[in-house]
Amino acid sequence: MRTECKEKRYKFQALGKRAVVGGFDGGQISSDGGALLLRELEQKRRIIGQLAECFIDHRDPELIEHTVEELVGQRVFGLALGYEDLNDHDQLRQDPLLAVLVGKEDPTGQDRHRRQDRGKALAGKSTLNRLELTPAETSREARYKKIGVDEERVEEFFLKVFVQAHPQAPQELVLDLDATDDPVHGKQEGRFFHGFYGQYCYLPLYVFCNGYVLCAQLRRSNIDASEGAVEVLERIVEFLRQAWPEVKIIVRADSGFAREALMSWCESHRVDYVLGLARNSRLEQALKVELARARRQWQQTGQAARRFKDFRYQTRESWSRRRRVVGKAEHLNKGANPRFVVTSLVSPNWEAQPLYEQLYCARGEMENRIKEQQLDLFADRTSAATMRANQLRLWFSAVAYLLLHGLRQWALKGTEYATAQCGTMRLRLLKIGAQVRISVRRVLVSLASGFPAEAVFQQAYQSLQVLPRYG
Repeated sequence: MRTECKEKRYKFQALGKRAVVGGFDGGQISSDGGALLLRELEQKRRIIGQLAECFIDHRDPELIEHTVEELVGQRVFGLALGYEDLNDHDQLRQDPLLAVLVGKEDPTGQDRHRRQDRGKALAGKSTLNRLELTPAETSREARYKKIGVDEERVEEFFLKVFVQAHPQAPQELVLDLDATDDPVHGKQEGRFFHGFYGQYCYLPLYVFCNGYVLCAQLRRSNIDASEGAVEVLERIVEFLRQAWPEVKIIVRADSGFAREALMSWCESHRVDYVLGLARNSRLEQALKVELARARRQWQQTGQAARRFKDFRYQTRESWSRRRRVVGKAEHLNKGANPRFVVTSLVSPNWEAQPLYEQLYCARGEMENRIKEQQLDLFADRTSAATMRANQLRLWFSAVAYLLLHGLRQWALKGTEYATAQCGTMRLRLLKIGAQVRISVRRVLVSLASGFPAEAVFQQAYQSLQVLPRYG
């Protein structure tokens, strides 16, 4: 019969005459020591705490070991630290540092009710799974899934966090809209094949402003990219104008949103827009002279050449009125590259070239934010059976993004990581080896002495100490 030693040792290649031996017997050591910065940020801004208030808990208070805020915090902190799956939490529940982040007063879990849970301060995958899989209608009579979520409050939560981040009313806000593909690989509810992306996927709608996510709405993919955008804008614009009545709002998006319904709504609600416009033969004919001039300039210089034209345009059927269009006549080594935008902004304030190059092209920054959510914060882990559960997962990812973006904005300003992506911040600043020692009076976290970004960590810590506390 095979037996195993209680403490397994791993013998590696020798170092000269010295044997190199390893084993998982270091005690309470965490690889996420830098996450204490996220805890400081959460203590000041209550991003996770406000999200937790959007849940309705029907459990018996006398039987609760993990509050809703602790469960939500465990999930969001886990995503921020790179743990994408619920399965990860069956091991993470023993991490005393994650328990400190979540707010467990007993981070070792020695006071748990059940003997088999002692030493595991946090919730396991099954408990967290029930949080995500609770149906829309739940009550105290439900057997297991008793924590519901108020979806309207969650949608409002993102707007509240954005307003709280701006102590003074901004003069102008640019709302960036975009849709992206979220591939699915099973039989999830709402899955459809999307011809453009060439796969089964969801088509979530994102709205960003100043780096903040204002909306992350999961949608089926058998729709136009702009579907539901007007309703989302109605909600967002109303909320922002209640907070800042005089703020000027501009909507910016690619050609998938240049639809009559959206433009007409903006025009009737004092909202400006600058939208990409899909090219066609009539538009290219209107830009014919500028394209020819750009081609001649390219032939003379061998460098990319651009010219712009400002004109009025109306489609034959879909538009209700003539609108301002800016055309970019560009010639590259690979040939002509005409592009168009339609806008409600008037030419005295925004001439054609700066409108295209400075205002419209800046929407590419929003695409970087979406990539952060998809690649660094696992927004595409929508593998649950229902769209409701997958929507909640998308929101958890968005909140993890808000947490890391807050760190970037408030703690890392002026440092080399002031514009770093979420994955870079995690790798360079949060993944610090740390020994955790817990006594009656304190939790002592000894961070790795050889950490190369200690100066940045110190500056981030000092910035968070003077950050105003919300609420």
